[in-house]
Amino acid sequence: MSLLAPLRRLSDGINQVAIVLSVACILAMLGISFTGFLYKLMTGSALSWTYSLARIFLPWIGFLSMTISLRYGEHVAMTLLVRSLPRPLIKVAAAACLAVIALFAILLVWYGWGFFLNATQLYMISDNIQLSNRVTAIVVPVSGVIILLHLVHGFALLEHFIDDQALIDELIESTEAEERS
Repeated sequence: MSLLAPLRRLSDGINQVAIVLSVACILAMLGISFTGFLYKLMTGSALSWTYSLARIFLPWIGFLSMTISLRYGEHVAMTLLVRSLPRPLIKVAAAACLAVIALFAILLVWYGWGFFLNATQLYMISDNIQLSNRVTAIVVPVSGVIILLHLVHGFALLEHFIDDQALIDELIESTEAEERS
């Protein structure tokens, strides 16, 4: 158990970094698109590189968002079905779910690393701006590693074990405490 606490803190720290990177990618993508829009509005001609450069951020946003949603239990889950099972089967279903997530993460790392190594072509943004496809390909194995790291949280990643009534009571208590102060 002493090893899990630092790994969980590391997972939470990396999750915060992933959030910041995702927001930065979204802002960069919006900034580039807005720049292209303003240029077109002012000059009447389009910048050829804005659309291509903005697309570079999409894989980063998608894969990092996947790891963030997993950490907060917002992934696809069959909660209604699982909650209708008896308690021992819920644990079996949750363990199976975590095993499938781990397998998916391992496949992301395994095949993503090969994808990264074979991404030797250049992405043509414009005549003068060229970017290696490895810039976008590296996010595949990185997201797999992040998912594997998040698995140290165990059943806390799954919403099957969230006690709805306890959550509601906690929200009511925090709201009442804010109103008093």
